[in-house]
Amino acid sequence: MRYYLLLLFTLIAPIARPQKGDSVMVRMIYDEVLANGQCYDRLRELCKGIGHRLAGSAQAERAIDWGRDAMIKSGFDTVYLQPVEVPRWIRGQSESAAYTTAGRRIDLPVAALGGSVGTSGELSARVIEARSLEELAQLGESRIRGKIVFLNKAMDPLLINTGAAYGGAYDIRSRGASEAARFGAVGCIIRSLTLAEDRYPHTGAMQYSEDVQRIPAAALSSVDARELSIALQADSSLVFHLNLHCEEFPRTIQYNVIGELRGSLFPDEYITVGGHLDSWDIGEGAHDDGCGIVQSMEVLRALRALGYRPRHTLRCVFFINEEFGNDGGETYAREAREKGEIHIAAIESDGGGFTPRGFSMQGTDYQYEWLRRLDSLLDPYHIHQFRRGWSGVDIAPLKDDRVALFGLLVDNQRYFDYHHSNNDVFEQVNRRELELGSAAMAALVYLIDRSGIPAQP
Repeated sequence: MRYYLLLLFTLIAPIARPQKGDSVMVRMIYDEVLANGQCYDRLRELCKGIGHRLAGSAQAERAIDWGRDAMIKSGFDTVYLQPVEVPRWIRGQSESAAYTTAGRRIDLPVAALGGSVGTSGELSARVIEARSLEELAQLGESRIRGKIVFLNKAMDPLLINTGAAYGGAYDIRSRGASEAARFGAVGCIIRSLTLAEDRYPHTGAMQYSEDVQRIPAAALSSVDARELSIALQADSSLVFHLNLHCEEFPRTIQYNVIGELRGSLFPDEYITVGGHLDSWDIGEGAHDDGCGIVQSMEVLRALRALGYRPRHTLRCVFFINEEFGNDGGETYAREAREKGEIHIAAIESDGGGFTPRGFSMQGTDYQYEWLRRLDSLLDPYHIHQFRRGWSGVDIAPLKDDRVALFGLLVDNQRYFDYHHSNNDVFEQVNRRELELGSAAMAALVYLIDRSGIPAQP
């Protein structure tokens, strides 16, 4: 029966070609979101009512309850929680940094890197600077042992794609502490991964290698990193002071929050849209990724408000713990496979609530050609970038030979100004830009649902 339905569906609405009436529906979607959208108000509730939401924390528990209640209020057909095992790491009540030179102590804002060990009191040592992990290795153990390593590697400002610039500097955060420990360092501080010139340190996950001692690691702001480097040139014997109270606890259970609009023709085939509910434990997690989850919820709300009856089941997922290991995404994909669920597409928003430009896609050549044919429908809304590439961390575990994965592309020039810092707050989000992203995602969900997007013709 399902074969005949799909054959009839294909004959009525040929796959890969926009159909009569699609442009009208896309316009209606934009009108609904821009006139009646709830995503901005939902983001305010999340950021100001709960704030940051590190996986394993009490704030994350409150955010899970908030997410479930918000989906129920939005009138989704089904809302439920999916258990996920997550880590539990606590930054501690306070953290501080300073350096002394020429008899003066200069205090600096600092942020422990996620997963760092504490300092067991104030750690004080001389500092040695390196601009990369390669330069660190060249310094060697004789110059590093007993010191705090300062990895002063900036994101490349010449790269127009700020995500590529972030990736190019990421190694100092992820591996810096362990690489420093190999040469006998007692601590590691890094320049924050941002292009902004300010005094906000940016945190983020790090990984310890099993074969070396764990040493404390933290980030300095871009301005303080520059000033420390200048101070080191004037006084190579200056002493750095670091005080961290980080602790790690046994893993615990939290939840993905899932809401559905049931499909009328193919209820057992899914189009998933989502982002991650957790954030780092500083700031409010507004752009990363409060924007993504409220945009995803708005997709289903807007389609329901328009009276649209989906053919496939539409799912909105608030994934837990993207920041600290992607446990939510891995659990969702594993259970989907165990249940034999068929996902035809998944869409993620995790680039901030900035002006949307298009979509990236992981899929087959046929699926990519389908995406490119949407240009005439979406170009009037300035959605014109369609490229193959990374879709997102949360939905990546769903990848197989059939499902098409999409990531919302936004103007990301300012994203790393806020990312993982105390500057990532609700006030930094523009309402119209946020709503335009929701509308673009809803339009793509509608177009996929109407035609389907199989891996091959």
